[in-house]
Amino acid sequence: QVQLVESGGGLVQAGGSLRLSCAASGRRFSSYAMGWFRQAPGKERKFVAAINWSGGSTYYADSVKGRFTISRDNAKNTMYLQMNSLKSEDTAVYYCAADENLMPIATMVGIGSWGQGTQVTVSS
Repeated sequence: QVQLVESGGGLVQAGGSLRLSCAASGRRFSSYAMGWFRQAPGKERKFVAAINWSGGSTYYADSVKGRFTISRDNAKNTMYLQMNSLKSEDTAVYYCAADENLMPIATMVGIGSWGQGTQVTVSS
């Protein structure tokens, strides 16, 4: 497992942008699939985006396609989520996750490691 720490959350107006970061500890970061998830108040945690170990494959929830971009820098042990054209419905706690395989990230089943979350609030 890896330890994950998110940062970059905050308060932004609708239409604005934020970039979240997820810093990972461990020497095997470059071999892990990674993902972003979010949980709004009173709602279930949902998939946002995923990226494979190399960064060559990315996946997005329909609700964020065209607005969010997931990326990673294996040399820095860091994953990012660039969020543009933010909407009030993007307000949530955002979590990063890591697993040796992409399937747990894609299905939200059996994920090996979670971060503590970072709050994103979009004001309308």
